[in-house]
Amino acid sequence: MSPPVLPSAGLADGVLDRARDEVVETLRELIRIPSVNPVPADTPDGETRAARWIAAALADAGVPSEVLELVPGRGSVFARLRGDGSGGDPLLLLNPLDVDPAAAELWTHAPFDGDLADGYVWGRGAVDMKNLLAMELTVVRMLAAEARAAGRDPAADPIPGLTRDILFASTADEEAGGLNGIGWIVEERPELLRAAAAINESGAVATTFAGRRFYPIGVAEKGYAVYRLTVRGAWGHGSMPRDDNAVIRAATAVTRLAAQGAPRPTDVMRTYLTGVADQLEGEPARLLRALASDDPRLGEAALDAICDPMPARVIRALLRDTVSPNILTAGIKYNVIPGEATIELDCRLLPGTTEEDMRETVIGRLGDLAGHVQIDLVIHAPPVDAPVDSDLYRILAATVVDHDPDGIPLPFMVPFATDAKHTAALGVPTYGFSPLQLDPEERFMERFHGVDERVGVDALRWGLPVLYDAVRRFCG
Repeated sequence: MSPPVLPSAGLADGVLDRARDEVVETLRELIRIPSVNPVPADTPDGETRAARWIAAALADAGVPSEVLELVPGRGSVFARLRGDGSGGDPLLLLNPLDVDPAAAELWTHAPFDGDLADGYVWGRGAVDMKNLLAMELTVVRMLAAEARAAGRDPAADPIPGLTRDILFASTADEEAGGLNGIGWIVEERPELLRAAAAINESGAVATTFAGRRFYPIGVAEKGYAVYRLTVRGAWGHGSMPRDDNAVIRAATAVTRLAAQGAPRPTDVMRTYLTGVADQLEGEPARLLRALASDDPRLGEAALDAICDPMPARVIRALLRDTVSPNILTAGIKYNVIPGEATIELDCRLLPGTTEEDMRETVIGRLGDLAGHVQIDLVIHAPPVDAPVDSDLYRILAATVVDHDPDGIPLPFMVPFATDAKHTAALGVPTYGFSPLQLDPEERFMERFHGVDERVGVDALRWGLPVLYDAVRRFCG
């Protein structure tokens, strides 16, 4: 069988190499803009600065864009490339431009310097998720350059070979639920996002099991519910300890809440786990089939047998609703027994679990303490999913294999939330596809929100043409 004809193979000599260099430098420049969320006092306009930098990069390629700033300093940017209109509704290239804070004193390379060292681009956002932003922006610039080379104006004329429009959206506030970014756009300017389908963050990042390379493509993500628990006790003098100390009650509550429930494999995760198992033999295959089992005892035993804590932690989170007590505050002075404490919970919901279900879980775990606890919902978003039986998913999967014939793409659910929560409200099926071919020893999942966040240069250079070809195929 002859190898597939890839759109990137038809690029003029040197174009792809230059684009690969560009995507690396683009990522470094984006990292140097500290678009931190929540907004720090020293850089209150970071997201808007990033949006304007992206807009300038688009303008340099001849592509007009629009920066929208619902809240001062928190900008998002939108652009459109035109196809000839014969292929249907647009493809949306979606990416977040904000990042989490970073404790600079703990890093080997400063988190906002965008250093290039030891084969990596270092910095906050290198993994989550300015790598995809850099790749999508570079693809748009490549397509605009092709229009100019054909004597067309990318601001108004169809891009050669495109039958669909391409929408580009880089949005603020994703790390805090997107309400001050894409959420407002969905309500007020939905035409900027309406599309046949969307490519979004978190997917097609190579993961090696038992010597085989798998590419989990994001078709679903868990929902979330953030609760603030106010624990009541009695105020008193620290010299006379008492059991109704709010800190003691809160500590007991945290212990109870942190005990996770039984696994419940969803259809997507069962498909993923059995799909991986089908490619393996022996004990690894047996463990994966046990994880996909409806018997929670088999699943727990299999998780306990996984030696590497990183994949075990990820899989454990994807097989159950989770509750993570992340903030505990109490007290006014060392010798004053506090009568009130506050716990903030990050709860993640599987498809099929409602916010009301999760609230009942929290109450149930509190047990006899529930009468002393007020539970307030801070923010909630439901789980979302996209069909595997779709043209875009098939193109994404096939394009991965065309670039890595030994690779095995499979549908996957991510444990965290993305702006797909908002595109779902418009009926836009959204897929996690930020293709990276990683070294088998790479600890990619540990880089999210972590110290020394970094992404491999070779991984980026591999992923760019994969994304380009997927976009060209769906839109051509």
